[in-house]
Amino acid sequence: MDHSFTQSYREEPVTADGRKKTLIAFEGLDGSGKETQSKLLVEHLKSLGIPHRHIAFPTYRPDWSGLVSLYLNGGFGEDPEAVSPFAASSFFAADRYCSFMLDWKKDYDDGKIIVSNRYTTANAVHQLSKLEEKDWDSFLDWLYDYEFCRLGLPAPNLTIYLCLEPSIAVKYIEKRSESGFRHTDIHEKSLDHLKKSYKAAMFSASKLGWVTIDCAAGGGMRERQDIFNEILQTAGDYLK
Repeated sequence: MDHSFTQSYREEPVTADGRKKTLIAFEGLDGSGKETQSKLLVEHLKSLGIPHRHIAFPTYRPDWSGLVSLYLNGGFGEDPEAVSPFAASSFFAADRYCSFMLDWKKDYDDGKIIVSNRYTTANAVHQLSKLEEKDWDSFLDWLYDYEFCRLGLPAPNLTIYLCLEPSIAVKYIEKRSESGFRHTDIHEKSLDHLKKSYKAAMFSASKLGWVTIDCAAGGGMRERQDIFNEILQTAGDYLK
């Protein structure tokens, strides 16, 4: 891990009365269980009476994430690679900025634990994958400076990457789509994009110091409670 890169984003901010501000981000390929595991963590915090807030990105609010929806629904074309990673990253960043400033900033500033299903980290997976590997370092430099410095969004204290290989992830994406749970977007439709994003995620996890949890077992998914128990071991110090 490149500690010099992440150090400036790891200075833990505190509330007005000196309590630590905490943001825990869940990341992973589509179908890896981010929503399930983030909700399990929220239920755990609730059972302990710990003040918290659960957020998710994209927000899919038309007034905040209109460009995100246009992009994911194929408005710029069905090929994710055809849209500049810098443009697409800006779409998602604007959604986060609106959400933070208009919705959960006070909760964060007051010291509630923020649990996020996806965050800036998603750009470090899906948009990074569009670039040649020689440009990966510079893109991550730009991304973190853009969102955390120039836009002033809070950086996660902890990022949990739920690792699932594309060949397994696509099975769960298809199952979810067939059940009518959610429309499949242009990222989810492209196995090539998922493969590239998996490689980019492994790079980002190493460089940015994410905690990686292997979610696969026997060609399928581990039991969700088993995965969650490992998450609790990882996140314990951040939940106090």
